[in-house]
Amino acid sequence: MAVSANRLELLQIADAVAREKSIDRMVVIEAMQDAMEKAAKGRYGAETEIKVEINPRSGETRMWRLLEIVETVEETSRQVDLKHAQIKSPEAKVGDFLTEPLPPMEFGRIAAQSAKQVIVQRVRDAERERMYDEYVNRIGEIVNGSVKRVEYGNVIVDLGRGEAIIRRDELIPREMFRYGDRVRAYVYDVRREQRGPQIFLSRTHPQFMAKLFMQEVPEIYDGVITIRSIARDPGSRAKIAVTSSDSSIDPVGACVGMRGSRVQAVVGELQGEKIDIIPWTDSIADLVVSALQPADVAKVVLDEQAERIEVVVPDEQLSLAIGRRGQNVRLASQLIGWDIDILTEQEESERRQKEFTERSGLFMQALDVDEMVAQLLASEGFSSVEELAYIDANEIATIEGFDEETAGEIQNRATEYLAAIDRAHDDERKALGVQDELYEIAGLTAAMLAALGKEEIKTIEDFAGCASDDLIGWSERKDGETKRFEGTFKDFPVSREEAEDMIMQARIKAGWIAAEDLPPVEDAETDDVATDEVSA
Repeated sequence: MAVSANRLELLQIADAVAREKSIDRMVVIEAMQDAMEKAAKGRYGAETEIKVEINPRSGETRMWRLLEIVETVEETSRQVDLKHAQIKSPEAKVGDFLTEPLPPMEFGRIAAQSAKQVIVQRVRDAERERMYDEYVNRIGEIVNGSVKRVEYGNVIVDLGRGEAIIRRDELIPREMFRYGDRVRAYVYDVRREQRGPQIFLSRTHPQFMAKLFMQEVPEIYDGVITIRSIARDPGSRAKIAVTSSDSSIDPVGACVGMRGSRVQAVVGELQGEKIDIIPWTDSIADLVVSALQPADVAKVVLDEQAERIEVVVPDEQLSLAIGRRGQNVRLASQLIGWDIDILTEQEESERRQKEFTERSGLFMQALDVDEMVAQLLASEGFSSVEELAYIDANEIATIEGFDEETAGEIQNRATEYLAAIDRAHDDERKALGVQDELYEIAGLTAAMLAALGKEEIKTIEDFAGCASDDLIGWSERKDGETKRFEGTFKDFPVSREEAEDMIMQARIKAGWIAAEDLPPVEDAETDDVATDEVSA
């Protein structure tokens, strides 16, 4: 076939391929140009620079050889000297390219096969790029397709204009698919791979459930109801927390639907997965009570720093709160994002009794008092010797059987006990080589300095180089579980704000920053007064 033999046929082929592969027509034409260039190089020499152009309207094909204009010719097939170039083009200069038209050429069998491979490869690359661009923007959507084949438990899905994969671990347990089955799944990732873009689908992703509810509940689609959190045990049970921006709309009722029609549609798609729908609230305590339903909760204790919740339930409700294989409490923990510890009322009572005994023993040892006095102090809510030392003596004197003289004596003994401990810690601090200068940082005690010394933090510069996480620890959440990493001040009641303030003081003393460079601190006292007045 001559290149110039049938112009219309070239354009018809380009149009047909572009329509079939859903790619741009110019991509096919450019692929034909590259194929012709490769075939021409086979005839004129691989080192020859050849340019082919196909007119996208008329189909006319033109072919040139490009020669670089140089002072001294080193490659005759690619270069020409300036003198000969100016004969053909008087305006030519070194660095330009001289074009020489080439006649139309016939494609032999080998050249035609080579051209076909170039065109097929370019079209395939364009098709892959088109598919990647299309589906990378659909991450987070639900797609429909049919099962093309099942390989080692992984389901290959035909999406019509591409293929996707649902890995075995992204399928709902005990879910079986056969060739031709229709399937809905969530697009959670699209990657460029060596063999083309790979589209990854999931039926176990929490957002798959969220998107299903969005399709079934118009209020979620319109944004009136918001899904705040989802926790799933795929194929078994799920918990979903919802909230409404319109006080007249019940978010739970809207998601359940008339006689459960809306939630049942989602349950049916998820192979019978039971779904608990609870109202979201910013109160963590109220949220955990709702999340642990159907179990009754008697008491909730929050540890905000460690993001941990202690829940007390009646003895007969323990198994219900924990759930089968810990499912109920695990899903509640994932939903809220905090760790949850479940205790029965009996276990809490035993623990409280143990704490009472330990505090009584501490007071007997530290204050040198008899058991009855120590138990009276513990029963009044005093938990440490520090409280007794720094509290108003009148509060101790109000305890039945105590007077001002007794209260004063107890405070004196508490102060002496703490002073002895401070002296011991200070001796330890000196033995560890911790500098006296660190005492200038407000908030640091002898016990804290001894703890710093054990971590080889001995100077102002050492302390200035610390981060707040180094001092108070940090938490990392992975796979629904929180792991706690302890800091140097794990045994001291130091908040993150206090730790950051101490570090900032050290950096100022070390000369790393100037005090005037710090942002102004808002007057918290005025805010507190205003808050108290509102509360009152």
